[in-house]
Amino acid sequence: MAEKKPFRQIARPFVVDGPPGVSVRDRIKGLTVDDEKVLRAVGAHMGRLASHDLARRVRDGLDHSTDTWAARKRELTALSSSRWAGSVTSNTHDQWGLSRRVQHAHLQSLDAGIGMLRHRLSLPVGEKGFRGRPGGCRSKREWFHKSRRLAILEDRYEQLRAEREAGRVSLVRGSRRLFNQRHNLAAAGRTADQWRAEWEASRWFLTADGESGKRFGNETIRVTPDGEISIRLPAPLAGLANAKHGRYVLAAKVSFPHRGEEWRDRVTENRAVAYRIHLDVVRGRWYLDASWTRKALPVVPLATLRAGGLVGVDMNADHLAAWRLAPHGNPVGRPRRFDYDLTGSAGHRDAQLRHGLTRLLHWAEAAGVQAVAIEDLDFTDSTTREKHGRRKRFRQLISGIPTGKLRARLVSMCAEAGIGVIAVDPAYTSMWGVEHWQEPLTTKNRRTSRHAAAAVAIGRRALGHRIRRRTAPPHDDQSDRRGHRTAQARPGSRGREETRPRVPGPRTRSVQPDAERTRGTSASKTVRDAPVGRAWVQDSLLLTV
Repeated sequence: MAEKKPFRQIARPFVVDGPPGVSVRDRIKGLTVDDEKVLRAVGAHMGRLASHDLARRVRDGLDHSTDTWAARKRELTALSSSRWAGSVTSNTHDQWGLSRRVQHAHLQSLDAGIGMLRHRLSLPVGEKGFRGRPGGCRSKREWFHKSRRLAILEDRYEQLRAEREAGRVSLVRGSRRLFNQRHNLAAAGRTADQWRAEWEASRWFLTADGESGKRFGNETIRVTPDGEISIRLPAPLAGLANAKHGRYVLAAKVSFPHRGEEWRDRVTENRAVAYRIHLDVVRGRWYLDASWTRKALPVVPLATLRAGGLVGVDMNADHLAAWRLAPHGNPVGRPRRFDYDLTGSAGHRDAQLRHGLTRLLHWAEAAGVQAVAIEDLDFTDSTTREKHGRRKRFRQLISGIPTGKLRARLVSMCAEAGIGVIAVDPAYTSMWGVEHWQEPLTTKNRRTSRHAAAAVAIGRRALGHRIRRRTAPPHDDQSDRRGHRTAQARPGSRGREETRPRVPGPRTRSVQPDAERTRGTSASKTVRDAPVGRAWVQDSLLLTV
């Protein structure tokens, strides 16, 4: 008999922190030919400096220190300005740190794949899996190919581990997607000139960090409250200035329709605002992004968010399944489904996510709840083909669920709507939701899906209740008519159900009757036992012949 796999420990639910910053975008309209010429020159010049600085940072590897950082910044200052140099080095360190984190995640993915392959190859050929663990290979041919793949992954893992220990990372300034498209322009639908224009624009550097206390919150790229944009030109391009102190003022203005008042309050008070200017080559449009750090919002206690109930949300590849739950863990009303289509371009996918989340939050606000419960999902160990074998469509389904983007969007949008987000452990929510809630919530007029049942399980775990329902009452008998164990447990009840209290008096016919009654189990029907003060009158119709 196969040994049962023990259930893993369930982590406690927690309140997700709000977004640390804000970013808004506006289109720069009305640029003249000279304006575009200056923007392209500044972007190309600072882009070359950023590329050289990133190459030096990669060569330094683990030998990086404050002295090497200061030396790089001094060299950049001579070719631009101290503030431009600070923005370049800061961006370089962010890119290098991101690459290190991605490298670590890749190592973990390879390690999980190697462990899964070793497990499958250690089993006899044809042995079936058990409790989510895959079985052995289906044939000797598959065993041979899996053993070769194991050798490839082990070699890859050793190379990557050696690179990480040496501090080497792989970076592409601009876009790795564009870098790979260069080798197959026909499949990408671009000509060589179109690709070159987009590649060069992606490598420009027109980013300036904000500074608190400085005029309008930024000395390098300054935007006044009425939308006027001016740029502090690097030293080699100072001859292109059209204003004092080596600055160039653009003819176009911005207004930031979204969060414009919040941005205007910051620049009026000279609080730090970071800016980024970039060109969309496909559309031929220039954009300005403004971002700033928000004050840490007060964290609402978990008990407060649970007090008014919540909405449990199950994230899927093509829709969000949601159900409202009362504070005691009972589903209220009908389940809701919010569809989205994640095919097409990145802009279309992002718009679909925002539209689905907007409908979800509008419904939550109308329901009067204070929190939304989601799963703390991470599919890093479930997307490899070593675990699911030939189930390619299932692997694609898991990979298609936008867990990271959806969670980031949901957290930011909930912060604006004043709704808290509770993250729960995703272990067994789908399985136990189907087992305990799908059939009881299905009626003649409503078919409950497994995703809606999972939403109920997620909501109950966020509320602090067990996912399972109360045990069913016993069958009909003379002492219990299906009236026991049907009430929902109170929030403070964490123990098992106790035995029924002892009711005084005889309960079976084997008990001797009392002196005053002849039958202890049935009510008397005689006139002598009628209550005092109530007269008994014989019906006259019964005396007729």
